[in-house]
Amino acid sequence: MLRQPLLLLARSERVKKLVSTMPVSAGIVSSYVPGETTESAVDATAELIGHGLHVTLDYLGEDTLDVEQADATVAAYVDALGQLSARGLTRGAEVSLKLSALGQALPENGNKIALENARAICRAARNAGTTVTLDMEDHTTTDSTLAILRELRKDFPETGAVLQSYLHRTEADCRALAYEGSRVRLCKGAYKQPESVAFQDRLDVDKSYVRCLKVLMAGQGYPMVATHDPRMVEIAGSLASRYGRAKGSYEFQMLYGIRPEEQKRLAERGDTVRVYIPYGTEWYGYLMRRLAERPQNLSFFVKSLVSKK
Repeated sequence: MLRQPLLLLARSERVKKLVSTMPVSAGIVSSYVPGETTESAVDATAELIGHGLHVTLDYLGEDTLDVEQADATVAAYVDALGQLSARGLTRGAEVSLKLSALGQALPENGNKIALENARAICRAARNAGTTVTLDMEDHTTTDSTLAILRELRKDFPETGAVLQSYLHRTEADCRALAYEGSRVRLCKGAYKQPESVAFQDRLDVDKSYVRCLKVLMAGQGYPMVATHDPRMVEIAGSLASRYGRAKGSYEFQMLYGIRPEEQKRLAERGDTVRVYIPYGTEWYGYLMRRLAERPQNLSFFVKSLVSKK
């Protein structure tokens, strides 16, 4: 019931100004998005690395409408990678890309444009001493994203993939990607998808997540377990033990501002934990979509504000 109102609010500049200037709301924003500038994101990265955590940076900006906008996104990533390198942070930080922000949906040669833009960022990341992960978006782009991933991995095999457990196809995709050197982030999925391609019941999504985890943990790749769900964290640890995985042969990933004390707890016990940091001027849409895409996100945000655990 809240989804459509929240998505409508996501487009309101008036509400954005109100949210970002009211004392309580401003705290909500800064809790989940460290700022609009590269400097603010890099500062947040340095702080998290200082606490023993790892980071992936996401420059916010989807729905790219022209080549110039895509080029600006590439420039933003290159700048971020340069600043990370200059401050000696690239051993603990990488970047995450949405191909839609790089031109994937452009009417002419969108896939080619996105591939070349992603290639430029991968090159900059390698020169800086770090890596790139390709985010996954709605199901209509899955085949395109995986095709671009295959092309990128020819020159940049370290490029990470993302798979979403709520899609019916994902267990098979996990099997295809669970090979040596393959980094795969597994998340549940946040976009609203039709029943024909995605599980609709939360329990079914969870069951699929566990099946996919088993495939990745049993495989030769590097699983990246993206979840805030305490049950999935424990299941992932148990599966890692079952399949003889040492610490450092997989990692947990969580969003900036959600369960930060749990992030530190996992890191302190020896797990690799990577925090997903979004930044940029498009933060408002990101924040509202997080609340709208799946109802449980709203409870996570509220609980985090209260407990910060």
